[in-house]
Amino acid sequence: MALYNFNELYQVAQARHFKAVGSFNLHCLEMLPAFFNAAQQTNSPLMIQISTGTAQYLGYRLLVDSVCSLAESQNVPTCLHLDHCSDIAAIQTAIDAGFSSVMYDGSHLSLDENIKNTRAVVELARPRNISVEGELGAIGGSEDGKAVAEEHITFTTVEDAKRFVDETGVDMLAVSIGTVHGLYTGKAQIQHQRLAEISEVARVPLVLHGGTGVSDEDMRKAVTEGINKVNVGTEMNVQWVGQCKSAFEKGKVNDSVRKFLIPANDAVTQVLMEKIALFK
Repeated sequence: MALYNFNELYQVAQARHFKAVGSFNLHCLEMLPAFFNAAQQTNSPLMIQISTGTAQYLGYRLLVDSVCSLAESQNVPTCLHLDHCSDIAAIQTAIDAGFSSVMYDGSHLSLDENIKNTRAVVELARPRNISVEGELGAIGGSEDGKAVAEEHITFTTVEDAKRFVDETGVDMLAVSIGTVHGLYTGKAQIQHQRLAEISEVARVPLVLHGGTGVSDEDMRKAVTEGINKVNVGTEMNVQWVGQCKSAFEKGKVNDSVRKFLIPANDAVTQVLMEKIALFK
């Protein structure tokens, strides 16, 4: 089965009565079957996102081959997305390896430079039928070694969002509206009015980063206001590591490693199913 780009996957999601697509961070290959298990049980298409650190750790082509194999054998429409990448050379590597979606993160740059670089990525990706995500504003917290302190958080403005989409041609736009990367001990406060106003002028699917720290009520509201892609990573990682830690502490050195990983994967499947239920 060929991988879907975001636009194609979103059409499948809409046909199955989902308002948004969950995009879930994969940290290791052991997690992969749990992702597909959740998608099958919820009749949901699947978007798997990879950080550049994970891509370098596992290998771009190994990720593509593994995801393609499971997508075909499990009959799950799947998109493989390179997340939060500021290195155009790495984006080119992902495109050449067979990723079906990429994100150029120029949110740390001036608006003009962000537009210029994002447009260059769109020009690389569009002929290959690969969707492109851009980002405006600085989302707080930390992800894959990239951190934004609270005092450096900047929210996406309506004017900048319209200009950015018009001048880059991106397929989707990540916005800063109050969520925080890595938040799992508290709850973010989404600026719903800002989101509604941006959605009205941007006219492309909007992306919510930091989905772990959003209450169920806020999440359901956000996906009715223009959020069509929701990134979730920290909650799965916390559950996976916690389950592994407990299993390894109780296990014996001659136990099969799979015994330590099965409870962790079961926990990941449960997190995905709970999140996917919010996107209807």
